[in-house]
Amino acid sequence: MNNKVKKPLQTAIVAAMIGLGSATVLLPYTGMAQNAPTATVPTSNAVAALPDFTPIVAATENAVVNIRTMEKVSARPAQGFGPGDSPDDLFRFFFGPDFVPPSRDGDPRSQRAPRGGGEERSVPRGVGSGFIISKDGYIMTNNHVVDGASKITVTMNDGREYQAKVIGTDKRTDIALIKIQAENLPVLKIGDSNTLKKGQWVLAIGSPFGLDSTVTSGIVSAINRDTGEYLPFIQTDVAVNPGNSGGPLINLAGEVVGINSQIISQSGGFMGISLSIPIDEAMRVVDQLKSTGKVTRGRIGVQIGEVSEEVAKAIGLPKAAGALVSNVEQGGPADKAGVQAGDVITKFNGADVKKWSDLPRLVGQTKPDSNSPLEVWRRGKYETLDVKIAEIPNAASDTANSDEPQEQAGSADRLGLTVEAVPSSLQSRMRIKGGVLVKDVKGAALEASIQPGDVILALNNQDVKDVQHFREIVGKLAKGKAAALLVRRDNLTQWVPVTPAK
Repeated sequence: MNNKVKKPLQTAIVAAMIGLGSATVLLPYTGMAQNAPTATVPTSNAVAALPDFTPIVAATENAVVNIRTMEKVSARPAQGFGPGDSPDDLFRFFFGPDFVPPSRDGDPRSQRAPRGGGEERSVPRGVGSGFIISKDGYIMTNNHVVDGASKITVTMNDGREYQAKVIGTDKRTDIALIKIQAENLPVLKIGDSNTLKKGQWVLAIGSPFGLDSTVTSGIVSAINRDTGEYLPFIQTDVAVNPGNSGGPLINLAGEVVGINSQIISQSGGFMGISLSIPIDEAMRVVDQLKSTGKVTRGRIGVQIGEVSEEVAKAIGLPKAAGALVSNVEQGGPADKAGVQAGDVITKFNGADVKKWSDLPRLVGQTKPDSNSPLEVWRRGKYETLDVKIAEIPNAASDTANSDEPQEQAGSADRLGLTVEAVPSSLQSRMRIKGGVLVKDVKGAALEASIQPGDVILALNNQDVKDVQHFREIVGKLAKGKAAALLVRRDNLTQWVPVTPAK
């Protein structure tokens, strides 16, 4: 080693000043004078100790169960491997009918059943978790843990095993309620997920990769994470892996605040982000499953989208909030209540619609056949409508196509639009009055993604009566200020901001 060249010290030394309420950080040596100023980092007088999870685990783990499922499949006939069979069948052909092919996405539920005819037999389907919510054997878990299972085996922490039956499932929220025949079981206390805050400590107990009663810890990373139509998920950094599904998320009071349901991963294993169903939402579903075996949800018959800042300013909405109505189902509850495409729904049943995704959840929680007030922003002012809630259907409604324009078009206006009258047949099918049909697009309107065939129903909170009326409104637009066009395309309606060129 060459000792002739000595490098300056590059390591920062932290000197803790006990009792002074601060710490002095000595910066890396750079050849500066020794009396150079130092940086100070304020600290608290008391150092908070990390929480002790042992009493929480001792009080809760006996109420967490392991769930193993079986499914019935057709045994493969012994005539060889054919071109129509799956790759999994090829493995079974060489390694035997009991061979379980490896998971393709990290989840043991993804294994395929062998194809072909023959007698049915039961094969392992997957492993999950659950937790007991009543002393007489009701257990909460995920729907995907038990969906399609022919046999469900519940194993307690003390090794006792029970066969469970499904009381009810809900695919939309991925929640299932199952029951075992037992008495005086340990029960987890239900907490309040609405009180959760970012940074709170939480625990997960479950069976990752089949390892029973495994405890992991972390913090709440985010709340109200919108990844589902009806659920605002709890996001944590608690280690959750395949097999944890259906297990409880527990706070430091030993209460269930969520059901571990999903992970966001590129590998199929835990990568730092896990999602849990809030227990408040889950209990609303479970109460219905327990009483009726199914979940009924309300609907009002609208298609909605986000309200952007630009659109909110253009239509005069005080803030970018609410749900923008892009289509109203003909004859549906919203249609009968007077809701129109282009309305922004700002309140439902007295609750603010802060984000567009809030509306399906609020409506879905409302009992069908009940009446609810609906506040909308329309043409520069709020209006309150009364809507009668219907039950959500199983099938989606159809969409309709638009007619080809046949009338003569004029010249391009300040927005870059060439428009013409809307054919009466198209007006009838779209159930609209007035408006103009876009014939050609260029300039600012083209940049705003308006297309030929679009129908413009309103401009800056004024309903467009005809071509002449539209041109008059465009002529009065302020230069450099975005105008809001209510555009109908097929069955969807959207506010589109366009800034006049001159």
